[in-house]
Amino acid sequence: MSEVTSRRVVLQPSAVEVIFAWFQRVIAGYCLLFGILYWIKLIGFYPGSLWRFDLMPVHWQVAAVMLAVFFPFAAAGLWMLASWGPVIWFICAVTETVMYAGFPQLFGYHLLIIVSHACVALLYIVFRVVIYLQKRPARH
Repeated sequence: MSEVTSRRVVLQPSAVEVIFAWFQRVIAGYCLLFGILYWIKLIGFYPGSLWRFDLMPVHWQVAAVMLAVFFPFAAAGLWMLASWGPVIWFICAVTETVMYAGFPQLFGYHLLIIVSHACVALLYIVFRVVIYLQKRPARH
């Protein structure tokens, strides 16, 4: 066996890839927290007259159930660095953005949630572009 055939190539992630993985895990923590908060609202453990499933308006019932299921699912995907994790997060982010920006008369207007989703999406795009540019073969 020659030296060339016995040599193994070990690919180490770049610093940007490591930071991106931790970024996804931090977002996974937030998704899990949001999912738990939606479940707290659904089971009626939240202080407020309309924050129990049977007392919620129908539009809140639909949104809260969907987000209570999808946010923890997104958290699992992001934590495992699965390719579907950011997709599920994106569905949650778009849903909340449409709720709070598109229908403020029904859901209220929460600018902080809208801005935070936009910032996370922008950071995700920046990470993906930088990683793509690092992996692209150099042109001579």
